[in-house]
Amino acid sequence: MDLLSSILKIVLIDLVLSGDNAVVIGMAAHRLPPRQRKFAILFGGGAAIGLRITLTIVAALLLQISGLQLVGGLLLIWIGFKLLKEEEESHEGMKVASSMREAILTILIADFIMSTDNVLGVAAASEGSLKLLTFGLLLSMAILMWMGSIVANLINRFWWLSYVGAAVITWTGATMIFEDPYVVRHVRWLNPSMTYGTSAVITIAVPAFAHWFHRVR
Repeated sequence: MDLLSSILKIVLIDLVLSGDNAVVIGMAAHRLPPRQRKFAILFGGGAAIGLRITLTIVAALLLQISGLQLVGGLLLIWIGFKLLKEEEESHEGMKVASSMREAILTILIADFIMSTDNVLGVAAASEGSLKLLTFGLLLSMAILMWMGSIVANLINRFWWLSYVGAAVITWTGATMIFEDPYVVRHVRWLNPSMTYGTSAVITIAVPAFAHWFHRVR
């Protein structure tokens, strides 16, 4: 019974916490030709397994490093802006660089930044069992590849979903910034309502700025 409970917890954690990663994968890969897109998702997801194994070992330590989540959050906001800017240009027929190498690199960077919460959740649910931990990590990557492909196909069909994807990436980055130990210590006005309110403003502002930036150029 305990084993079944642990497995269910791992499955739920993976489903809930892998969504934002899948959005990045879908947005980064969807403009590639179908064969290259599939390879980018598979290779990027496979390489990310190695990243997650490494993160599992050092995740608790990483969360305590002041400034790390702040830098990671800023990088995610930049990725959200960059991907949406490229979508704007591509939608209007402008030639936009979209190589498999660039897509894989974006997937790896974002997965490295966004995977700490997923890794810690799976590690806690596995309760010290190496088999359960391995199961959780492999399941998370399977979910990422499956969901990433779905997101990529949806964005190809419904271009406006790129705005939703950019907002999800930006929201994740903004909330990471306000969870950073350095920010928590030095920003006196920080409380849950201000954190979510400021994150919401940033989430709206970044896609709006990406749209404006493209129009001005």
